[in-house]
Amino acid sequence: MAQTGAATLSKGPRFQISKGLMTVLVSTIVLFVLCAVIAPTSVSAGPLGSMVPFASILAIAGLGQMLVIQQAGIDLSVPGAVSLAAVIATAIPDGDNSKLVPALFIAFAAALGTGILNGFLIGFLKLNPIIATLGTNALLYGFVMLISQGIPRSTTPLLMEVVSGISFGIPNSVFFALATLLLIILLLRRSVAGRRFEAIGASPATAATSGLRVRTHQASAYVWAQLLYCLAGVLIAGVISEPNGFMGEAYLLPSVAVVVLGGTSLLGGRGLPTATVLAAVFLSQLDQFVLALGVSFAVRTLVQAAALAIGVAIYTVDWSRVRAVLSRLLSTNSRGQNQASLPSA
Repeated sequence: MAQTGAATLSKGPRFQISKGLMTVLVSTIVLFVLCAVIAPTSVSAGPLGSMVPFASILAIAGLGQMLVIQQAGIDLSVPGAVSLAAVIATAIPDGDNSKLVPALFIAFAAALGTGILNGFLIGFLKLNPIIATLGTNALLYGFVMLISQGIPRSTTPLLMEVVSGISFGIPNSVFFALATLLLIILLLRRSVAGRRFEAIGASPATAATSGLRVRTHQASAYVWAQLLYCLAGVLIAGVISEPNGFMGEAYLLPSVAVVVLGGTSLLGGRGLPTATVLAAVFLSQLDQFVLALGVSFAVRTLVQAAALAIGVAIYTVDWSRVRAVLSRLLSTNSRGQNQASLPSA
């Protein structure tokens, strides 16, 4: 009997879908249905073909932000990091394919140095992540202007072919995003360092008492994030023929929004990379949908902010408590109305 009970207890679903993944999956399906009904042009071949590469880029940047948020931080240096990578990948080669590989090495070396700087300031010196990364972002934009001189340069044909090409009917940028997603999943779920990383994000104090290197893991989040931002910037340089020095500005709010919409807690802990990537598709299609409706850029920004606010509300508000409070208020109001309707003696 004991063996039977143990066997019964051990049985259970081997694969579970998180609340974040289920929420964003249903939301994405509903969004595409609405697009097909209200704005069919937003789901035609042309708009979808132009949306997918940028959704892939946003997914990669979002995965970088997710790693930082897992350590209860936030990275505001996304615009400068993405812009610097795009500028280095175009300004240094200046259309010469033979100079592309050295330029990419320089871009990733700069990202590595930036990540180490952020990690040291936040992980070891314990500076506020907002202040530290905001300062780093200003520093990165200084290098952007120094390298580009405010003049957009043409993308090399080789980079354009690799990033914007199509393989098996799918844009190559999608394969970059999927490979990044697979790498993050393997590191977080299948490695000892990844499990320690999530444990530290969930409770740094408990992890410290267990002997884990809290500051090292917290600093590593910013290093990995910068490398992913760099990859996103390089992909932008391969999608847009002449990227300017401010291409990264469009990825600060969305990179946070996709993480929140994917269900990763802003307080740190377990990350949801698959849901984050799917949220990038949702947010990119939402932008495409709003664009198809002919609204202004300001309204599109407000829609992104609203999506972020809704995501925060879904996963942080205790809705059972809200329902209980509303029920009490309604019952109190109902009793008051009943007493007021009783005839006086």
